[in-house]
Amino acid sequence: MKERVIDNEITLIPYYRNDEVSLPWYQDANVCKQVDNRDEPYTLELLHCMYDFLSTHGDCFYIEYKGVLVGDVSLRDNAEIAIVICKEYQNRHIGRRCVLDMLALAREKDMKTVKANIYSFNKQSQMMFQSVGFEKTEEEWYEYRL
Repeated sequence: MKERVIDNEITLIPYYRNDEVSLPWYQDANVCKQVDNRDEPYTLELLHCMYDFLSTHGDCFYIEYKGVLVGDVSLRDNAEIAIVICKEYQNRHIGRRCVLDMLALAREKDMKTVKANIYSFNKQSQMMFQSVGFEKTEEEWYEYRL
Protein backbone atom coordinates (compact mmCIF):
# COMPACT_ATOMS: atom_id res chain seq x y z
CA MET A 1 0.00 0.00 0.00
CA LYS A 2 1.33 3.43 -0.90
CA GLU A 3 0.42 7.05 -0.37
CA ARG A 4 -2.50 8.38 -2.40
CA VAL A 5 -2.29 12.02 -3.39
CA ILE A 6 -5.82 13.38 -3.74
CA ASP A 7 -4.99 16.99 -4.54
CA ASN A 8 -2.59 19.75 -3.49
CA GLU A 9 -4.11 19.78 0.02
CA ILE A 10 -4.85 16.13 0.82
CA THR A 11 -2.66 13.04 0.86
CA LEU A 12 -3.69 9.65 2.23
CA ILE A 13 -0.87 8.08 4.25
CA PRO A 14 -0.92 4.30 4.84
CA TYR A 15 -1.76 3.53 8.45
CA TYR A 16 1.04 3.20 10.97
CA ARG A 17 0.67 3.30 14.75
CA ASN A 18 0.60 6.96 15.79
CA ASP A 19 -1.26 7.14 19.10
CA GLU A 20 -0.09 10.65 19.93
CA VAL A 21 -1.97 12.06 16.94
CA SER A 22 -4.87 9.65 16.49
CA LEU A 23 -6.02 9.05 20.08
CA PRO A 24 -7.15 12.68 20.58
CA TRP A 25 -9.55 12.36 17.62
CA TYR A 26 -11.27 9.51 19.42
CA GLN A 27 -11.32 11.35 22.75
CA ASP A 28 -13.91 13.79 21.39
CA ALA A 29 -17.34 12.64 22.60
CA ASN A 30 -19.14 14.09 19.56
CA VAL A 31 -16.83 12.31 17.12
CA CYS A 32 -17.24 9.01 19.02
CA LYS A 33 -21.02 9.41 18.85
CA GLN A 34 -20.95 10.17 15.10
CA VAL A 35 -18.66 7.27 14.29
CA ASP A 36 -19.60 4.49 16.70
CA ASN A 37 -22.73 5.72 18.47
CA ARG A 38 -20.83 5.51 21.73
CA ASP A 39 -20.91 7.98 24.58
CA GLU A 40 -17.47 7.09 25.92
CA PRO A 41 -14.14 8.12 24.40
CA TYR A 42 -11.83 5.44 23.07
CA THR A 43 -9.21 3.86 25.28
CA LEU A 44 -5.78 3.23 23.82
CA GLU A 45 -6.60 -0.51 23.75
CA LEU A 46 -9.81 0.08 21.80
CA LEU A 47 -8.00 2.40 19.38
CA HIS A 48 -5.39 -0.29 18.70
CA CYS A 49 -8.08 -2.95 18.19
CA MET A 50 -9.95 -0.73 15.73
CA TYR A 51 -6.87 0.17 13.68
CA ASP A 52 -5.54 -3.42 13.77
CA PHE A 53 -8.89 -4.62 12.41
CA LEU A 54 -9.16 -1.95 9.70
CA SER A 55 -5.58 -2.34 8.53
CA THR A 56 -5.81 -6.16 8.29
CA HIS A 57 -9.26 -6.23 6.63
CA GLY A 58 -8.67 -3.66 3.91
CA ASP A 59 -6.83 -0.43 3.26
CA CYS A 60 -6.55 2.08 6.10
CA PHE A 61 -5.08 5.56 5.69
CA TYR A 62 -4.44 8.65 7.72
CA ILE A 63 -5.77 11.80 6.10
CA GLU A 64 -3.10 14.48 5.79
CA TYR A 65 -4.53 17.94 5.11
CA LYS A 66 -2.05 20.75 4.42
CA GLY A 67 0.68 18.78 6.20
CA VAL A 68 -1.40 17.89 9.30
CA LEU A 69 -2.94 14.50 10.10
CA VAL A 70 -6.65 15.22 10.62
CA GLY A 71 -8.41 11.85 10.46
CA ASP A 72 -8.53 8.44 8.90
CA VAL A 73 -10.35 6.67 6.10
CA SER A 74 -10.58 3.01 5.24
CA LEU A 75 -11.96 0.79 2.52
CA ARG A 76 -12.52 -2.66 3.89
CA ASP A 77 -12.30 -5.85 1.84
CA ASN A 78 -16.10 -6.16 2.21
CA ALA A 79 -16.43 -2.80 0.36
CA GLU A 80 -17.37 -0.75 3.42
CA ILE A 81 -16.00 2.77 3.76
CA ALA A 82 -15.36 4.34 7.15
CA ILE A 83 -14.08 7.87 7.69
CA VAL A 84 -13.31 10.11 10.64
CA ILE A 85 -12.30 13.75 10.48
CA CYS A 86 -11.34 15.42 13.77
CA LYS A 87 -13.75 18.11 14.90
CA GLU A 88 -11.44 21.05 14.09
CA TYR A 89 -11.25 20.07 10.41
CA GLN A 90 -14.84 19.07 9.68
CA ASN A 91 -16.94 20.98 7.14
CA ARG A 92 -14.02 21.73 4.80
CA HIS A 93 -14.97 19.09 2.18
CA ILE A 94 -12.01 16.95 3.26
CA GLY A 95 -14.24 13.92 3.83
CA ARG A 96 -15.95 14.29 0.48
CA ARG A 97 -12.63 14.31 -1.38
CA CYS A 98 -11.40 11.29 0.58
CA VAL A 99 -14.59 9.31 -0.07
CA LEU A 100 -14.31 10.07 -3.79
CA ASP A 101 -10.76 8.69 -3.70
CA MET A 102 -11.94 5.57 -1.87
CA LEU A 103 -14.45 5.07 -4.71
CA ALA A 104 -11.52 5.28 -7.13
CA LEU A 105 -9.65 2.71 -5.03
CA ALA A 106 -12.75 0.47 -5.06
CA ARG A 107 -12.76 0.66 -8.87
CA GLU A 108 -9.06 -0.29 -8.92
CA LYS A 109 -10.00 -3.34 -6.82
CA ASP A 110 -12.88 -4.21 -9.20
CA MET A 111 -15.51 -3.81 -6.50
CA LYS A 112 -19.07 -3.48 -7.81
CA THR A 113 -20.54 -1.48 -4.94
CA VAL A 114 -19.31 0.39 -1.89
CA LYS A 115 -21.33 0.78 1.29
CA ALA A 116 -21.30 3.01 4.35
CA ASN A 117 -22.99 2.54 7.71
CA ILE A 118 -24.22 5.94 8.92
CA TYR A 119 -26.30 6.38 12.06
CA SER A 120 -29.73 7.93 11.56
CA PHE A 121 -28.85 10.94 13.73
CA ASN A 122 -25.64 11.72 11.79
CA LYS A 123 -27.20 14.06 9.22
CA GLN A 124 -23.84 15.64 8.38
CA SER A 125 -22.37 12.33 7.16
CA GLN A 126 -25.59 11.33 5.42
CA MET A 127 -25.58 14.58 3.43
CA MET A 128 -21.90 14.22 2.53
CA PHE A 129 -22.23 10.62 1.30
CA GLN A 130 -25.40 11.44 -0.65
CA SER A 131 -23.69 14.46 -2.24
CA VAL A 132 -21.17 12.13 -3.92
CA GLY A 133 -23.83 9.70 -5.14
CA PHE A 134 -24.50 7.21 -2.34
CA GLU A 135 -28.12 6.13 -2.01
CA LYS A 136 -29.91 5.02 1.13
CA THR A 137 -30.64 1.29 0.98
CA GLU A 138 -31.64 0.57 4.58
CA GLU A 139 -32.24 2.60 7.75
CA GLU A 140 -28.53 3.20 8.40
CA TRP A 141 -26.90 1.88 5.21
CA TYR A 142 -25.89 3.76 2.08
CA GLU A 143 -24.54 2.28 -1.13
CA TYR A 144 -22.70 3.49 -4.20
CA ARG A 145 -22.81 1.41 -7.37
CA LEU A 146 -19.57 1.53 -9.35
